Amino acid sequence: MTRMVQCRKYQQELPGLERPPYPGAKGEAIFNEVSKKAWDEWQAHQTMLINERRLNMMDPDDRKFIQQEMDKFLAGEDYAQAEGYVPPSE
Repeated sequence: MTRMVQCRKYQQELPGLERPPYPGAKGEAIFNEVSKKAWDEWQAHQTMLINERRLNMMDPDDRKFIQQEMDKFLAGEDYAQAEGYVPPSE
């Protein structure tokens, strides 16, 4: 049976993750409050940000930037986009 969570990004009950994506309190919060759909979308967006902005995940400032953008994305707030990116029309 699929585990359901009240997703903080979409403000509705959706299927949750199978396990916490990080160790510790942050991972538990994501596990309990973020849907699989929102997490999968964040993973794709994170990859785009890292590639398009040429972020180095060994650099503490770049890691901090990604963490801040993840928090914004998952909270449904405005978040950084890749330069020149135009989302596909639905």
